[in-house]
Amino acid sequence: MLTARFLAPARSLTRSLASIADLKKTALFDYHVENGGKMVDFAGWALPVSYPDLSHVQSHLHTRKGVSIFDVSHMLQLHIHGEDRVKFMESLIVADVAGLADNTGTLSLLTTDQGGIIDDCIVHRTTNGYLNLVCNAGCADKDLAHIMARLEAAKSSGLDVDVEIKPNHSLIAVQGPKMEGVLQGGVRDDLSKLFFNHTALVDVWGIPCRVTRCGYTGEDGVEISVPTDRTVELVEKLMAASDDVKLAGLGARDSLRLEAGLCLYGNDIDETTTPVEGTLMWTVAKRRRAARDFPGADEVMRRFKAKEGRRRVGLIVEKAPARPHYPILNLDGEVVGEVTSGSPSPCTGQNIAMGYVDIGYIKNGTSLQVQVRKKVFPATKVAMPFVPTQYYVEKK
Repeated sequence: MLTARFLAPARSLTRSLASIADLKKTALFDYHVENGGKMVDFAGWALPVSYPDLSHVQSHLHTRKGVSIFDVSHMLQLHIHGEDRVKFMESLIVADVAGLADNTGTLSLLTTDQGGIIDDCIVHRTTNGYLNLVCNAGCADKDLAHIMARLEAAKSSGLDVDVEIKPNHSLIAVQGPKMEGVLQGGVRDDLSKLFFNHTALVDVWGIPCRVTRCGYTGEDGVEISVPTDRTVELVEKLMAASDDVKLAGLGARDSLRLEAGLCLYGNDIDETTTPVEGTLMWTVAKRRRAARDFPGADEVMRRFKAKEGRRRVGLIVEKAPARPHYPILNLDGEVVGEVTSGSPSPCTGQNIAMGYVDIGYIKNGTSLQVQVRKKVFPATKVAMPFVPTQYYVEKK
């Protein structure tokens, strides 16, 4: 989950030291600067786009074979309390929260009454008396206003529910195939029993944390919610645990999520997009489809059955990298869609892209074209992810 377009030219990201000083800062800001992090404005936060020890491509590839630490403390973390917390949460999102096993969760969508995507989020049903919800930083103000408005209405109708902004906690993502080996040295719990989208309260090197097996890279990994005043301590412990652990920034994070076929809110999905167009109907639980009791359900299900309009697809573009808003053409030169994300893939060496096309062009292998400035380059519709994901999924 990432919500700002960092792939724009660097001059649109970097700021003077004076203006960086005006941005919101995470608990790791000084640590980033001390380690040479190139700080940029990301959704109103000062965050590192890269570090001097590794180039963007090197950092990306390192995450695929080692361990990378990403500062995601700008994300909105909420606890939903009360006897009616599940009912309230289901009035906001498309997931079957009632059907979640204890201490498990899922990616879901906040939707409007018209079925548009307000934001993507991750919700976990814990055994600690609350639901744990994480939303995008770039949508934090909008999400919080929406949730609080619905909360007021819910309370007025007699529901027992409350929303708490998780106080004094930061969030770091530890991603890569060697994550478990590194993190296991700092915990007593057996991490081999913590599967993808499972969550637990764990002491990590003696620091009380919530550890959730998830991430935004396509690799095995965790996100760790940690007391803000001990965030630097935790990162220093991780860095000291192995030479395989490196700091990583927004640059690698974005190209990793694109290879994994994951959406960037504001680029690939927004309030004009329903789960149908976004090919995210897998997030809409079977029970919720049948009951049609999530916001915008009637319109979402109408579009799902109509099989019309546009769909989000993956593309391989020959010779030139595609960027957001580049037109997608059919072989007759007619505009049939638009690129929403694109970059060279460090892992495959190909120019990969995500975008929307008319439904008649969504079959894998369909030949298309992408207009890059004044030139047109061949493209092929392909399945996503572009690189196989490595999530640590429980075997049934």
